[in-house]
Amino acid sequence: MNLAASLDADGYVIVPNVLDDSACDGLRSALGDATGAGSRGMLHIPVVADLAQNILAGLVRPHLPSDPVPVRGIYFDKRPETNWLVAWHQDLTLALRAPVESPGFGPWSVKDGVPHVQPPVPLLEQMLAVRLHLDDANAENGALRVLPGTHRLGRLSAESIQQCRETHCEVLCEARAGDVLLMRPLLLHASSRSTSTSRRRVLHVEFAGFYLPPPMEWHEAPCQRPVSPPLVPQPNTSV
Repeated sequence: MNLAASLDADGYVIVPNVLDDSACDGLRSALGDATGAGSRGMLHIPVVADLAQNILAGLVRPHLPSDPVPVRGIYFDKRPETNWLVAWHQDLTLALRAPVESPGFGPWSVKDGVPHVQPPVPLLEQMLAVRLHLDDANAENGALRVLPGTHRLGRLSAESIQQCRETHCEVLCEARAGDVLLMRPLLLHASSRSTSTSRRRVLHVEFAGFYLPPPMEWHEAPCQRPVSPPLVPQPNTSV
């Protein structure tokens, strides 16, 4: 299958060698160490905003219904002194500048002082997360694990998540530094604690292929309108 078919069927796909070693070195140097389990607000950093609006937006554009908006950036840095695990879950919330009541949006919550809301499922289906690996990721240092195909099941209850664990085969998303994992937010995913001294740094950028209903605004988007990135050739490769 090609990239688009794999992403549609499985909810994720790995795109190899998006950044070379030199570019990864430069980005690691620019980002430094993450705060705790992850540093948020990364789209406010010029080098990240430029990367998101150009190379990364070009990757996701063929897989969204309209020009992509980079809406959230998180820098994960799993290392011995900041080690964690994440249980099976879906990414269900949007980070907004202020709470605005709108039909179909809710419930609301606040995380690190930022309002978050669960949007209607059809909007989540028009989003795509990019996980840019800045280190090799494997079983030892807590690479992402996914349950392919679960992005097609809508918003899942805790009971349904447990059922999916019994009916779907888990896949470990091993990657090399410079590789990108494209992932639908509704895909069930998890990660284990690292058992290695090797770091696992990932720049996570979320893209939306839709406008928010006014007066809602993204908390972090460098612009509230979509960008028109250059299209990146999509190799006909399988995963």
